[in-house]
Amino acid sequence: MGLHFPALRMEAERELDSLLSFWLTHVQDDAHGGFIGTIRYPLQPVPDAPKALVLHARILWTFSAAYRLKPDARYAAFADRAFAYLEASFRDRLHGGYYWELHADGTPSVPDKRIYGQSFALYGLSEYYRAFGKPGALDAAISLFELLEQRCADVEHGGYLEVFARDWTHTPVTRRLHDSGRPYVVDKSMNAHLHMLEAYTCLYRVWPNDALRRQLTMLVFIVQERIVHPKTSRFVLFFDAAWQPLSAIESYGHDIEGSWLLCEAAEMLGDAELTRDTSRTALRMAQATLAEGVDVDGGVFHEREPGRGLDTDKLWWPQAEAVVGFFNAYQWSGNRVYAEAALRTWRFILTALKDREHGEWYWRVSREGNIYPEDPKTNAWKCPYHNGRACMELIERLERLEQQPAEAPESSPSGV
Repeated sequence: MGLHFPALRMEAERELDSLLSFWLTHVQDDAHGGFIGTIRYPLQPVPDAPKALVLHARILWTFSAAYRLKPDARYAAFADRAFAYLEASFRDRLHGGYYWELHADGTPSVPDKRIYGQSFALYGLSEYYRAFGKPGALDAAISLFELLEQRCADVEHGGYLEVFARDWTHTPVTRRLHDSGRPYVVDKSMNAHLHMLEAYTCLYRVWPNDALRRQLTMLVFIVQERIVHPKTSRFVLFFDAAWQPLSAIESYGHDIEGSWLLCEAAEMLGDAELTRDTSRTALRMAQATLAEGVDVDGGVFHEREPGRGLDTDKLWWPQAEAVVGFFNAYQWSGNRVYAEAALRTWRFILTALKDREHGEWYWRVSREGNIYPEDPKTNAWKCPYHNGRACMELIERLERLEQQPAEAPESSPSGV
């Protein structure tokens, strides 16, 4: 498979423009402010759908990052709108932090504080400050970081507890994990810690504070030593408070996403030894994903559960993360196998997952290439973050690579 990086970069630029145009056109809620909570396939808004913190925070991050890459007044206006709504409606002025979910009219419906949602609020606020330099955004991000450390940090075992009531009272969550069939109290998850790592990395980029550095370093350690399985090089998804694993589910999208986010965090810390260590971990994770999680057409499978087998559906977000994760592996190793894997997944996206009639990407397609019309077009989880970020990462990485000598792959792929 031929690798023509300038052409690939141009494709990524066109796809980014297409994705952002979809969101600019379809999701603004002129009646209640913020953004419409759900749009059904193909393009049916649900006016009374709840508004999710995750959706609004991811829109804030995406359009801030897009403006930084390509200054466009429309992107700035969308980012400003997201920031204003986040602070006016999602922010809890009594107890601090941000509500998990609002009614369509902007009043709280689920006032819980979930560290997953708080992480995305922090991620969006940090990127908004990076793009526009508005002090209020940095102040909000720092306050949230300090609150999370005060309320959520597990001093005894390391890491963070994850679900809290509005007043930050810890509320353990019982899950019936499919691969065990038994209910477990899940105190910690891979997903929440991965996105805390991501958010703290983004904040450290604009606010290199010593306390933040310590906690980000701790998160890198936790991901490498607790969450990445030492034998399989895959993420363990769920844990009790003492980091005892509770699940053997394999999530290929999370594995490949985590591989490059781990590298990015270590690079941001500027620790050469840690960066080398995380790059080795990332390469093992990329190899494991490529060996078992990728179909012959380049599409990435959803997950594998003991007792249920392989879920062969191909969701939008693992494809996006695979493009970045495999390309990151290529940059660290110089092995064309990973560049070709990234390109195959990119081709799969454009041929099978991109909705050329209505815009954006389908939520998922079957292994046979069939869409699921019952899947929403947008909702709390279907945001512009995974696919928009993949395009931006690809553009920036390719631009840097085009400026480097051909024989120098191991030179900070993230551009830190």
